[in-house]
Order: sequence, then C-alpha cells, then structure tokens
Amino acid sequence: MAERPAAGPPAPAPPPDQTTLSAGFIRIFGLGTLILGDSGIGKSESAAELISRGHQFIADDVVQVRVTPRGELVGTAPALSRNFMEIRGLGIINIRAIFGPRAIAREAKIDLVIRLKKWRRGYEVDRLGLKSGDDMTILGRKIPQLAIPVAPGRNIATLIEIACKVHILRQKGYSAPDEIIRRLDRVLT
Repeated sequence: MAERPAAGPPAPAPPPDQTTLSAGFIRIFGLGTLILGDSGIGKSESAAELISRGHQFIADDVVQVRVTPRGELVGTAPALSRNFMEIRGLGIINIRAIFGPRAIAREAKIDLVIRLKKWRRGYEVDRLGLKSGDDMTILGRKIPQLAIPVAPGRNIATLIEIACKVHILRQKGYSAPDEIIRRLDRVLT
C-alpha cells in the first residue's frame, strides 16, 4: 500500500461574515457609531441623551454585525431586543414608544467606535489630538476608534457628539491640531 504524502497545514478558515458585539449602536450625524465600555460606565444613559437630541437608536447592549456584499460592516439589534434599552434605575424602556418611530433606525453601516474608559489618576490622555486613535478590527475590517475618558461631571453625550463631528471633519481632510501647529509655526518663524 502506497503512503499518501503528508498533507500541508490546513487552509485558513475564511473570516466569518457576522459576529455579535457587546455595545450600544446609534446613528449620530449620519455616522453609525458603536459605543463600548465597561458595564455601568454610562453607555445607555449617554445613548438616551443622544436619542433625546434627535439621533437614531439602533441597538443597546447587543449588536449583530455582518459584512455586506460590498465589504462594509452593518450593525443591527437582535429581533428580541429591537427598540428596547435597559437603564439602571428605570429598567427596560421602549425607545420607539417614548421618542417615536423617527428615533429608530433598523440598521446602519459601522463608521466609528467610541470607547468609554473610566478616567484614573495617571491615565495618559492625548490632550491635543495629535495621535490618531487605534483602529478596532471587526470581522477583519478596521474601524476608526476614539477613546473618551469618563469622570464625574463630564457630559459624555456631548463629548460623543463632538467626537463624531471631529471624525467627520477628519474625513474631509481637516485637522484642528494640524491647523494650530501651522499657526504656531507662522508665529515662531
């Protein structure tokens, strides 16, 4: 009996085309924005504030992500929890019943990740915005990610809105840190 040649290593499995993430998902200024952070950090409360300002709710706590035929990442809520959000002290609330159907989007392309991080003394923060954030990889695709330190007294919903506006401006080629550096260079030379 002839021996078969040894098979090479198995071919790598193709990347999955869907996954589930623990995050909130809101469309803010047209950007599909994933909001991540530790339990109790204020993701749902910030999302509720953003919805009250006219942004669209997609999912709370569980986001189903899939790759479209065009290679984009799209997120949606599981059917069971669609339109619902849990807020500590209030319990489960129905966003559609409270804010109306315009406050809801069934799905959106994932454009940006906002990671809420508890601020600690000594926590290094890029105060000038000179460093670009580390991208988050989801299903093999890189999504821009911004970290926002959370501390008492900070209005997280407002900071999330500003982060989205900054991202939109960067996509258009504008960078405030680069502009201030150019102004400093003109003054110093």
